[in-house]
Amino acid sequence: MSHLSTPTFQPLRIAVLTISDTRNFGNDTSGQALADLLQAAGHVLAERALVIDDVWQIRARVAQWIADPSVQVVIMTGGTGFTARDNTPQAVAPLLDKQVEGFGELFRQVSIAEIGTSMMQSRALAGLSNGTLVACLPGSTGACRTGWNQVLQAQLDSRTRPCNFVPHLKSLPEQVVVACASRAL
Repeated sequence: MSHLSTPTFQPLRIAVLTISDTRNFGNDTSGQALADLLQAAGHVLAERALVIDDVWQIRARVAQWIADPSVQVVIMTGGTGFTARDNTPQAVAPLLDKQVEGFGELFRQVSIAEIGTSMMQSRALAGLSNGTLVACLPGSTGACRTGWNQVLQAQLDSRTRPCNFVPHLKSLPEQVVVACASRAL
């Protein structure tokens, strides 16, 4: 299976979406943490946005990024719990071509050490759509750090063996590759 990993790191273009009725860019510590973590790992923050917890607004924003040839990954924070305003999973699920069944299971497994049985109240999920990995994490900053550090970071690293998600993601248009390369210089 070594063909599913590469010896060199491939930076990905990742969009971050915060779902919240109360946060703004000034106090969105979860979205900021994800943006900081992905950039520290060598990836490119393609875009960052914030929408209220509304099925149609979430779905519209995510669908826009799925259709965008320059966005390879979408990571969302918020709206994965059980309150009446937690709508992220039902907004995103219809957009997915294939669900990554183990994502939510693994996220809850690694979360148990931090939050105990409260981990059952996370409906974290992920899937692939149009060559874009879409991942939904809870809204807490700690959950975002856990999700990135213990689940997503390795699977978004082209060097992770025996396999990772990078070969399943859309290839970037040439002009985006050139722009990314010039920023790295």
